[in-house]
Amino acid sequence: MPRGFFITFEGLDGSGKTTHLRLLARTLQARGLPVTVTRQPGGTELGDQIRALLLNSQTQNIAPLAEMALMFADRAQSLQQIIEPALASGHIVLCDRFTDSTEAYQGGGRALGSERILELHRAVCGNRWPDLTLLLLPDIDSSLSRARRRNVHQLIEGVDENRFEAEQRTFYERTFAKYREIAQREVSRVVAIEAETPAEATVEAIQERILKVVEERLAQFSG
Repeated sequence: MPRGFFITFEGLDGSGKTTHLRLLARTLQARGLPVTVTRQPGGTELGDQIRALLLNSQTQNIAPLAEMALMFADRAQSLQQIIEPALASGHIVLCDRFTDSTEAYQGGGRALGSERILELHRAVCGNRWPDLTLLLLPDIDSSLSRARRRNVHQLIEGVDENRFEAEQRTFYERTFAKYREIAQREVSRVVAIEAETPAEATVEAIQERILKVVEERLAQFSG
């Protein structure tokens, strides 16, 4: 059985990555392709516990290095329990965030730098990287506005995942800049999706661009 194909979605909270991951999953499944969907942090029993701790606004005073270590603990569990078995079974794995998020948020936003994140990735994740990363880059203000509106609705439903959205704008500027740096460094893996006009920013237009990229990469992979 051929190895599966590993796709990650990246971007600031509110960038639309979760929406577009779900739309892509639906399209691929409708074509009869085997798809496994997961997220980080979360997706496993341990990961969901880590997610609840890291994202809850009541969680205070986590040291940046401890935050980084918890992200990798979640990732190691996800790789062993979900991602690697699915790839071994020939599935297309769609993951909402991976190590690029840790490099952007903890390396950039928390100012830990890239080197220690990449070193830990090699040690903890066996240097497993996605075959393709789709990086959604709407502007910072629109992303944060959408994320905060979403979190208000989640709070009404009893879900508190507001901890990162409480950060100052400068935190997100550093995170956004680090994402751009990653895209410039990882040109063969990371495809940045940006919209220059309102017409290009619609969900339909972005999903069309994503699907085109995925179809091209899958064709190259299978060919």
